[in-house]
Amino acid sequence: GSRALGLPRSASAQCSGLTRVSIVTQGPPPSCPQSPYQQLGQRMQGLTGDKGVLKEVIRAGTGEMVPQDASVVVKYSGYLEYMDKPFDTNSYRRNPRLLKLGEDITLLGMEVGLLTMKKGELARFLFMPSYAYGALGCPPLIPPNATVLFEIELLDFLDSSESDRFFALTTEQQGTFPLQKVLKVANTEREFGNYLFRQKRFMDAKDRYKRASLILCRRASCGDEQCQIDAAKLLVFLNLSFTYLKLERPVRSLTYGEKALEIDKRNAKALFRCGQACLSLTEYEKARDFLVRAQKEQPFNHDINNELKKLASCYRDYMDKEKEMCCRMFAPVSSSPVGPELKDPLQMKGMVP
Repeated sequence: GSRALGLPRSASAQCSGLTRVSIVTQGPPPSCPQSPYQQLGQRMQGLTGDKGVLKEVIRAGTGEMVPQDASVVVKYSGYLEYMDKPFDTNSYRRNPRLLKLGEDITLLGMEVGLLTMKKGELARFLFMPSYAYGALGCPPLIPPNATVLFEIELLDFLDSSESDRFFALTTEQQGTFPLQKVLKVANTEREFGNYLFRQKRFMDAKDRYKRASLILCRRASCGDEQCQIDAAKLLVFLNLSFTYLKLERPVRSLTYGEKALEIDKRNAKALFRCGQACLSLTEYEKARDFLVRAQKEQPFNHDINNELKKLASCYRDYMDKEKEMCCRMFAPVSSSPVGPELKDPLQMKGMVP
């Protein structure tokens, strides 16, 4: 029942009994002609013809307004009148999840308000009952006919409408999509992947990057168009290489790092990822070759230089274990010295002192 009334998911959970907040039932003092929300509403901007949603900008945002069907990253807190503590909030979460308008956010007033916001904006809204929890409310959390106040900060949004339309088409229809729209769809998928990666949801991020890769790899072109496709593929391949490292799948990481190098053989990030993958696979000489090439492109890059130090340390440990194993193998046969010391290919190349 709470979902039908348009509760956001977290409020729905609270209404189910996961969180209880006591309702302050007293009304406004008899001497006060208007309630606090009524006074606040007088200085706010109406967003609907019936003044069912009122808005006050606390901090302006930048860029475009949120489009229909977008997915948003927001922090919000909802308040009932005469209550100091929010009845619903996600402000304590370090990484708020991505919410799709019309699906994850079904509170009508919140959707109306978000469509007027820009990235970085912080705003205060009043939602009348018909744009909030209706005549019934959501007992015991939300009383009947409650006007609610929401403070909303729009951290980011992704316009997925073009992407949604693209994936609703057949493969043949997708092939006739204009290049610029294909690139936009691929970039949207990549941005979704980046968001999921930042939340450490690496499997989900990988799936988004793979979708972007599939779109771009299907598209055959030539000349300037192919250059644009290759530039987009390079970014996705780098994302996939890093994501597979996070998933502890270095073979796949190396595969996508090498795909990136096919597009740009001097790309320092691709060389670095390949070096990391080879180090994870204990292929020390290959790791050294990739990392030295990366260092040549970016001599003062801290990450590259630190990875070379890590490689040297790992290789020294490996050689020490090899020498120890040889000594144990030959010790019972002869007490004489084992012979020439094992050669260190990295040392020969000037890597290990």
